[in-house]
Amino acid sequence: MNGPLKRAAVACLVMFGLLMLNVNYVQAIKAESLNDDARNKRNFFDRYEVQRGRITAGGTILAQSIEHKKGDYRFTREYPDGKVFAHVTGYFSPESESAIERATNSYLDASNPDLLLRKSIDLFTGEPTRGANVEVTINPKAQKAAHEALSASGKRGAVVALDPKTGAILTMVSLPTYDPNVLSGTNKKTVFAAYNKLDEDKTNGPLVNRAINRTYPPGSTYKVVTAAAFLEDDSSRDGQTIVPAPQVLDLPNTTADLPNSGGAACGGGQVPLVYALERSCNTPFGKIGMDLGYDRMAEQAKKFGAGEPLSIPMGVSQSDIGPQEDAAALAQASIGQRSNQMTPLQMAMVAAGIANDGKVMKPYLVQKITDAKNDTVDEAEPEELSEAISPETAGKLKQMMVSVVNNGTANRAQIPGVEVGGKTGTAQTTPGKAPHAWFISFAPAADPKVAVAVIVESGSAGTEASGGQTAAPIAKAVMEAVLSK
Repeated sequence: MNGPLKRAAVACLVMFGLLMLNVNYVQAIKAESLNDDARNKRNFFDRYEVQRGRITAGGTILAQSIEHKKGDYRFTREYPDGKVFAHVTGYFSPESESAIERATNSYLDASNPDLLLRKSIDLFTGEPTRGANVEVTINPKAQKAAHEALSASGKRGAVVALDPKTGAILTMVSLPTYDPNVLSGTNKKTVFAAYNKLDEDKTNGPLVNRAINRTYPPGSTYKVVTAAAFLEDDSSRDGQTIVPAPQVLDLPNTTADLPNSGGAACGGGQVPLVYALERSCNTPFGKIGMDLGYDRMAEQAKKFGAGEPLSIPMGVSQSDIGPQEDAAALAQASIGQRSNQMTPLQMAMVAAGIANDGKVMKPYLVQKITDAKNDTVDEAEPEELSEAISPETAGKLKQMMVSVVNNGTANRAQIPGVEVGGKTGTAQTTPGKAPHAWFISFAPAADPKVAVAVIVESGSAGTEASGGQTAAPIAKAVMEAVLSK
């Protein structure tokens, strides 16, 4: 009798042991793969169970969760003015997120460890879990002004505005845009079809944030960086320092010499530096770049932030003046051409650094994170990225850029009663295509509150004045919106 009982007991123990092994295998080893399995619908429905936090800017709701009393989904995402803020908020699709929705996802869905205390209190009191709210630095009025002005051009492009003293991003517009509401539905088939259509449009690239994830030749806006390196090289120099300005600059080892725009003369061949900047002459700045050499030019670009890895918290494509080549290539890079590639954010940082007495502040987009009870979880602290130039050099460049607006190619950026500094740019691109129109600026010059960079793709007629005609009015609209009471 004992023999059969023992065998039965052993069999039961073995089966129990196998069951325990299977449970542990499924829960521990297989858990992650099962969790990620596309056929696991529990994750899909759980994604809409938590009331995701709001994304706001200056009291304006940019994204929020809407509760549904009936149906399979408790909460869905809504973007009240989606197209205007799309590249700031991003989308919240059935299987992914983008922009702020992705970068601060763990706060928005309440999974971040910083919210553990709040979640514990809610569990004790019986309140449902709610995600934290994210307040961004965007100025809604300026964002809308930038979107409307750039849209009116009928072109692709981007606008970035910064607070020079803090690095807070006040506007970040990229066109073409998209409607995040369409990509944030719950019907996978509909959402994925809409996403694929946008993603396949490589010409317009509506999903690409041109402000931070696309680089361009900066054209003549880069001449302020070359001027900065020239002034830093010798503190006795200023806007009245005479520089060579031939009609055509002879470049070594090539027959492709460097002319001024349209082959025009630049004064009498010897001009003050401020005149060269006002008229955006190519030859003086090409020669300055060659005389200073690649190392000094690359160092100056780096001091303004080019090449530095940036997260705002979304990742930013790195800007670069290009590799070290020959003197001819350096001359062209010194006027914002050749391999010189900058993001609009980087050029806004250049304008902001000059405006802020030479100090470049680290750009950021998230101002504050608060829990469901409005208690602060995290708050931004402005951080200096670098001292690009001395305060003395910054003061000289400010005066020169104000002169560009008052007496040079950027008169359409003038604001009554406000002193504006700026620099136009025309960037040559693919042969056969119209050049890009650029403009960088800051205001008020004496106490800057805003620095702006605008690029209008293929928005130039090919002359240095084109940046002032096309891009400067867009920057003006943004500056006026920021400065208005």
